[in-house]
Amino acid sequence: MGNNKVEKTHYKEIAQQIINEIGTSENLISAAYCATRLRLVIKSNEKVNKEAIENIDGVKGVFFASGQIQVIFGTVVVNKVYEEFAQLTGQGEVSKEELKQVASANDNKFKKIIKTLGDVFVPIIPAIVAGGLMMGLTESINFCVNNGYLAIDTSASWYVFLAMFSNAAYIFLPILIGFSSAKVFGGNQFLGAVIAMIMLHPDLQNAWTVASEGVLRNQSVWFGLYEIPMVAYQGHVIPIVIAVYIMSFIENKLHKIVPEMIDLFVTPLVTIFITGYLTLTLVGPVFVFLENSLLTGVQQIVQLPFGIGGFVIGGIYATTVVTGIHKKRNGRTHCRRR
Repeated sequence: MGNNKVEKTHYKEIAQQIINEIGTSENLISAAYCATRLRLVIKSNEKVNKEAIENIDGVKGVFFASGQIQVIFGTVVVNKVYEEFAQLTGQGEVSKEELKQVASANDNKFKKIIKTLGDVFVPIIPAIVAGGLMMGLTESINFCVNNGYLAIDTSASWYVFLAMFSNAAYIFLPILIGFSSAKVFGGNQFLGAVIAMIMLHPDLQNAWTVASEGVLRNQSVWFGLYEIPMVAYQGHVIPIVIAVYIMSFIENKLHKIVPEMIDLFVTPLVTIFITGYLTLTLVGPVFVFLENSLLTGVQQIVQLPFGIGGFVIGGIYATTVVTGIHKKRNGRTHCRRR
């Protein structure tokens, strides 16, 4: 029993030292713990003495991540320290997910945007990786066959299917993005997928044919106010994310005002029609125009002399990949001469 009291006092001292070094409990927003770490969300990082926390007995490491201070203790110890920490600060138990939400709410707008994009695209990565690896394998086989290194029948079903499977995720990438975006924005994921399907509808001209064929058909919208080209959104990313954000907003608003008895029928119908019309007539054209303007700027940067253009483009290439702009070359941008 005596040993237990000693341990309890020891953990209480550790907890109190942490409180002192984070700028007292007044600088604390929320706290939680996982298997090995005490996770703290605070108001101001400037008040935290990271070095002093690292020197506290039992602490095995301290780092900042995802808007949190994470103090590593190891298993068992972290539970005991958290119990004392919660009592001293008056913090109720919070889950890791709730703590992440609190931490993200403390971020600036730029960090929130980056986090949102990460939440949208990270779940899609396995599909992209699988497709990319199959594409690499297909190209490698093509190279070996064309140069006589391998004698493989490329008309065989396994090869034909491999080539077909390799680009499936890229052809229908907007649908994956729509589905994932709806989850992030709190909308119905299947409605999010439908919005993406509308943007890829076969009644719209395939975007990749615009370079060789030009825009084949325009459509008058908003009671004849202006016309839009009836071109799909292959290769676009940001317009789909924005469209699904709008869809989720409309859907959630309708759920609050539409009577429950007809909500199942009215809300999806109105959500899809309004979002689809706004997307094809406003969201899509505006953001594709912005993408094309950015593309024009990038092309001008590339032409800068003395390798300056290449240096700058190398620095921003990751951003162009995220937005899908890296694919829009050789006249492939389809937006949108009026």
